[in-house]
Amino acid sequence: MFNNNHSKQQGLYAVEFAIVGSVFFLLLFAVLEIGRLFFAWNVLTEITRRGARLATVCYFDTTNIVAFDDMISTSLFNDQPMVPNLSAANLQIQYLMDDGTQVLTSADASFINFVKVDIINYQHQLLIPGLFLTLDSPSFSTTLPSESLGVTPNTTTLCTPT
Repeated sequence: MFNNNHSKQQGLYAVEFAIVGSVFFLLLFAVLEIGRLFFAWNVLTEITRRGARLATVCYFDTTNIVAFDDMISTSLFNDQPMVPNLSAANLQIQYLMDDGTQVLTSADASFINFVKVDIINYQHQLLIPGLFLTLDSPSFSTTLPSESLGVTPNTTTLCTPT
């Protein structure tokens, strides 16, 4: 006699694996992406720290009160793609007075006491299969007291990538 229960069970394991496997792989990729997200956030924090440190000790364009492109390039690890979608346009360097107002004119350049570096408008794309999410980054900012600003008694220090 033929067993009807056995014929109804054929393929059941493949269906179960498809359901459980898809949930498992979705969770696996989500965990990997969260790790990649934390790595990107740590790199963004390091970029603001490097940018602020360089801005405190490197000479800048005193006419327009902006950092030179070489300083920005060095802050971004010499344009090596450490995180996707990050460019010099995302790095904002501000030279500040004691009260926190930004120095905008060359006449006020002697009043620079702080340097502030921010990551602006950065978006991180998550690569989880089936979920296409873009996250706006939180604010990454570093403020340091100004040091020499690249001016020494004999010369100026330009920061160039090596």
